[in-house]
Amino acid sequence: MFPALETELKQKILPDPYEDFMYHHLQYYGYFKAQRGSLPNSATHQHVWKNNNPRYLLSGSLGKRDDLILDPLQKEKRLWPSCLSSAVHRQMEAVNRDSLMLSSPLLKSRQLLHDEFGKVNLRLREPRGLFAFFSGSGPLQAPRWPVECEVIKENIHHIEWVPPQPEHFYQPTGSEKIPEIVGEEGGTVVYQLDSVPTEDSYFTRSRVGGKRGVIKELAVTLQGPEDNTLLFESRFESGNLQKAVRVDTYTYELTLRTDLYTRKHTQWFYFRVQNTRKDATYRFTIVNLLKPKSLYTVGMKPLFYSQLDAKTHSIGWRREGDEIKYYRNNSDDGQQPLYCLTWTIQFPHDQDTCFFAHFYPYTYTDLQCYLLSVTNNPVQSQFCKLRTLCQSLAGNTVYLLTITNPARTPQEAAAKKAVVLSARVHPGESNGSWIMKGFLDFILSNSPDAQLLRDTFIFKVVPMLNPDGVIVGNYRCSLAGRDLNRHYKTILKESFPCVWHTRNMIKRLLEEREVLLYCDFHGHSRKNNIFLYGCNNNDRKFWLHERVFPLMLSKNAPDKFSFHSCNFKVQKCKEGTGRVVMWRMGILNSYTMESTFGGSTLGNKRDTHFTTEDLKSLGYHVCDTLLDFCDPDRTKFMQCLAELKALLQQEIHKKFKDTDLEGSWSDISLSDIESSTSGSDSSLSDGLPVHLLNIANESQANGRDRGTSLDPSEMTTLMLTKNKERMQREKPGFAVSCSLKRSTNSSQEPAPDMKPNWSRNRYPATKRGHTATVAYPSLHIYTYP
Repeated sequence: MFPALETELKQKILPDPYEDFMYHHLQYYGYFKAQRGSLPNSATHQHVWKNNNPRYLLSGSLGKRDDLILDPLQKEKRLWPSCLSSAVHRQMEAVNRDSLMLSSPLLKSRQLLHDEFGKVNLRLREPRGLFAFFSGSGPLQAPRWPVECEVIKENIHHIEWVPPQPEHFYQPTGSEKIPEIVGEEGGTVVYQLDSVPTEDSYFTRSRVGGKRGVIKELAVTLQGPEDNTLLFESRFESGNLQKAVRVDTYTYELTLRTDLYTRKHTQWFYFRVQNTRKDATYRFTIVNLLKPKSLYTVGMKPLFYSQLDAKTHSIGWRREGDEIKYYRNNSDDGQQPLYCLTWTIQFPHDQDTCFFAHFYPYTYTDLQCYLLSVTNNPVQSQFCKLRTLCQSLAGNTVYLLTITNPARTPQEAAAKKAVVLSARVHPGESNGSWIMKGFLDFILSNSPDAQLLRDTFIFKVVPMLNPDGVIVGNYRCSLAGRDLNRHYKTILKESFPCVWHTRNMIKRLLEEREVLLYCDFHGHSRKNNIFLYGCNNNDRKFWLHERVFPLMLSKNAPDKFSFHSCNFKVQKCKEGTGRVVMWRMGILNSYTMESTFGGSTLGNKRDTHFTTEDLKSLGYHVCDTLLDFCDPDRTKFMQCLAELKALLQQEIHKKFKDTDLEGSWSDISLSDIESSTSGSDSSLSDGLPVHLLNIANESQANGRDRGTSLDPSEMTTLMLTKNKERMQREKPGFAVSCSLKRSTNSSQEPAPDMKPNWSRNRYPATKRGHTATVAYPSLHIYTYP
């Protein structure tokens, strides 16, 4: 219809430089093998500018260059002048008057949108995903191991299962046998790792699959079908067993591997046994535990898993064991006291493959599979963005989730406070991952309360802070050989990347908005129930406010959470922990959540072990308590505050019986009242490894030369003060109460004899189904800016 115009367009089409660059870049690295005419449909809506004539149109085709020209009738319908209203004409004339991009041969912006009628909609489109061209059919990112570690090729997978009946604590009889430790001299070594890196060495490099070469058979060779020797194995993700010695037909002594590049931290165990015999009574004794106190002394049982039971009856991990005894090993080497755990068990099947564990395992691969299901969910992926926070020492990805509903206005986005949650800084505390999974299950659901939380907050979630330690089966340390939860103040970014980047992410977050709550999920080996460690607030304006959230949580989960076990004293040896560093950076509600390896001594769950479902329910209760904490109706908040004051008065009068405190009791320092936390036996930091001391000294010298403070808490104090003042000026009505829910009652404080109607929402009974899949698509992520 317009042959002259068609010829002119064909001659003046300019290639889009971005498309050309990305096409050749992806093709060069082997990620894109299709022809230009066969790009995925997801890319075809990206419009391409042609020529420098404003009469010409935007095309949605990304085919060959000659195919970019529409037929004459389509061109006539979509010519630039005919697409614009008079208002748009005026806007574009204003742009031209300002000498912006339209006067250039190629418009720089590719973000202008067209509606279905071809009219220009002058607004920016959503940024295109970095990996939009990939189909997502490849494998997950394989874990990277230190090159000293041998790794078997089998994939270990366990089903999730909740026991139909409560699993009660073991009741000691007082007649439990204490076996004598005989060692290699009196027995036969049936399994032993060849070389285990200790504190005399340090991490150098990693690779997928660990050590090169053929994987050795460490277990003994069976002499025939009548040979009933157990076959041990632990060279898989999160596995930990160094040596097994057979001292009698059905009796074995086990030695745990210390955390890599250390000589300490033996608590976590997870190993496999094969070639079992039914109805025979086996005895296992772990001989090199380091903690003098343990929940095994008050009824905790080891966890047991049978593959035949899982396959035939869908039975997963369960508590098993009899004649359980925790005692001191009198044959220690004199350097440090060692302790033993012994138990007996009868296997349910002949020739079964079974596992034992200190607690329910949750591996790095388990996390990746879960995150993959989120990214592949078309609904959840709209409000949950997956990024790379950093790479660990071994090169494993530390993931960061940002969860929030898109804001309708810039003002609404600016008013959102942040909540920061993390887990697995201590790799052997897998209970933290199960609480985190429960939290993510709920906050990513379509529950009205979950949607309300996403509307109100921005959640920053680091679900696995120490993936290297989780992968190799450490209990407490990273591959630097140090406890990361004592190094949040570190200046050594390359040696402690996970906590350095976490602190830096929170620091930047504080620069743009208030962080209402920080909570790091842990496990506890010597106390039952679940509880929080916090930090006493010295500001009289917010006196006792840091205790309101834990008290609310105890009311929402009365059979699991113990407020009595909470502690808020800041010890000097805990200055490098996440909760103290974040508190000193300005987060008032900064906590460590400790969940027991054992079970509950409260309410209906008294004297029973926790299951994974119990721990996941705590994740839900954290969400529910957030809503109570920020409810515009301040009844619950003020009731808790009044209750805390009454409890504190009682504690003061107990401690200072002979002192007249009338009228002055609130001036007493809370630190004078509380005892130290019953934290880890490893509370004291070991300091830096020898090979890092010179680096630290050089960094400190450089910091002094520049006149800067190396303490992040000092660097951010002034910034936080100004930030809080600004937020109060801009949002005077957006204080602790976040305009959330649930009641229209505006009363402030209940009468002394009136209790608020404290609704105890139950954990949702309906769970999303979990189906086992053989192959998982690739997990595509974005890099944290």
